Amino acid sequence: MPDNEKGLSRRGFLKTTGIAAGALVGGGLIGGLVGYNTKDNKQISNVMTSGEQHGVASSRARMFFTNDKDFMILSAATERIFPKDDLGPGAIELDVPYFIDHQLAGNYGNNSKEYMQGPFKAGQSTQGYQSRLTRAEIFQQGIAKIESESQSRFKKGFSDLENNQMDEILTAFQKDEVPMTAVSSAFFFKLLRQATLEGAYADPLYGGNNNMDGWRMKNFPGHQGSYAQVIDKEAFQKIEPKSLSSMQNMQH
Repeated sequence: MPDNEKGLSRRGFLKTTGIAAGALVGGGLIGGLVGYNTKDNKQISNVMTSGEQHGVASSRARMFFTNDKDFMILSAATERIFPKDDLGPGAIELDVPYFIDHQLAGNYGNNSKEYMQGPFKAGQSTQGYQSRLTRAEIFQQGIAKIESESQSRFKKGFSDLENNQMDEILTAFQKDEVPMTAVSSAFFFKLLRQATLEGAYADPLYGGNNNMDGWRMKNFPGHQGSYAQVIDKEAFQKIEPKSLSSMQNMQH
């Protein structure tokens, strides 16, 4: 995105798209979704060691992406969708790539709770999930397509591109300009976008929203056991957020 088109802030984006912590809106057009922060993203090369940096290596262990290159492509793509800026951390610092990795390794990635038998037809955009592929298979194909598109356009790997080049490729996926098998590139981008936002705002118990910083950016209190201490106060009260894990610890 050119510098003169960076007027929208992340806060403005969250307001205009109706996204609130705990109530994410999936799908929709990319619009100004990628490219708010056009500074060089130097975090991508360090994402493989983020577990050690945060000191909680166990929750950053990969369960689905065994290939380092694929994980770095995923990390770069999520950071362009939810970039770091002056309001707070981006997808990489929020551990969004690890959140997606863990989700793809489980029921979400396997579509284990959904009907996945034929017949398979393209269907309409309003008909929901229609592909014969699981989400895990769609992500595997999508990540490979992102890389091949990067090599075709710029002769470089996706995670080595400039931010505006990454944005060009992600926008092509959103506009359904990249051919994929048994699924549209637009649908893959929709899944990637939704998973990125869920990883930024879900309870940290699920591997994303590191340090509850996604919630802190929106002054969302998380899971409080009680509001008795502030319910009678007239002014807005800024409450330190709590994760579900804090309630689990209280029960032991």
